[in-house]
Amino acid sequence: MQTISGSYRREPQGGPDAGRPILLVPYMWIGDFVRCHTVVRLLNARFPGRPVDILTSTNTAPLVDYMPGARKGIVWDLPRRRLALGLQRQLAARLRAEGYGQALVMPRTWKSALAPFLAGIPVRTGFAGEARFGLLNDIRWGEKALPRMVDRCAALALPKGAPLPDLPLPDLPLPQLRVPAGEIAAWQARNGLAGSAAGGGRRVAALAPGAVGPSKRWSYYGELAARLAGDGFEVWVVGGPGERDIAAQMASRHSAIRDLTGTDLRNAIVALAGADVAISNDSGLLHVAAAIGTPSVGIFGPTSPWHWAPLNPIAAIIEPPADRPCPTCRKPDCRDVRHRRTDDIAVSEVLPAVERILAGLRLAPAPATSTQ
Repeated sequence: MQTISGSYRREPQGGPDAGRPILLVPYMWIGDFVRCHTVVRLLNARFPGRPVDILTSTNTAPLVDYMPGARKGIVWDLPRRRLALGLQRQLAARLRAEGYGQALVMPRTWKSALAPFLAGIPVRTGFAGEARFGLLNDIRWGEKALPRMVDRCAALALPKGAPLPDLPLPDLPLPQLRVPAGEIAAWQARNGLAGSAAGGGRRVAALAPGAVGPSKRWSYYGELAARLAGDGFEVWVVGGPGERDIAAQMASRHSAIRDLTGTDLRNAIVALAGADVAISNDSGLLHVAAAIGTPSVGIFGPTSPWHWAPLNPIAAIIEPPADRPCPTCRKPDCRDVRHRRTDDIAVSEVLPAVERILAGLRLAPAPATSTQ
């Protein structure tokens, strides 16, 4: 069996590209962006003398500040649904000035490989897709044999010609987000928030009710927040502008429920780092909480936790009951995960998971928050 420790061993530092920085072109959804920190860690181990930068959108840029081993983010917003050749050329000029020796292009789209090509980056690595021959000059094959996105991204960090490891990939380094304790304390003071139970204050639950697509959004966060507030929790509701209305409705139910939604992802990152427990749909913020190390409850409906749950372990995965006819096709033995509904999960199934997490935290010493 091939192992990651064997595949990603430290390599000699000679050659024309020795010391030249490496650029990652990741997926720009929050959860996928967090997963790509695994590739940063693999490259750090393989090329300890080469800086690793990450191309990022304005939205995901704050994540880079908390990723160990990432030198910096190259912030550039490109439209999702059109080529925008002028912006691609401007980005290429920005990349050319950095002197990159290699670019790893995670998405399989044609336009994701264009700027590294125009910048003349000597080695441009990615899976074949959308006829990118020429745009990429280190083309890899076997993508379909790797069903999980994180496995495909990690495989691109293998040396060219190395066989793909057995599935699931063993020994993958986990994504990490390190939020300094001083930053958490300053953020709490600015927002008039008490410290968490781990720091001697009230128990804090961070709730992330957002998700991409309505079918992944659990409808009962308002009830959950009210129950937690009534039990003595301080409840922080985090998310983007799309969650502003639901957060305001939740905050109107109890003085201990705080609306902390906004346009800056950094706000949610620090909130999740400062909470005792996080409850989230299958969304990017679940990956953020898990990479920070905050004990997390993930609510899954029409998506598979095996494919889409964080690579980091989470405290609990809550799924709809399987002992009833499918709510979509009515078959008693339906195995199509896309037919499941998050709203078939009751608040009474989520609350015990939160209490189990906090009971475990009370029995164990509070983990030290990184100050790096």
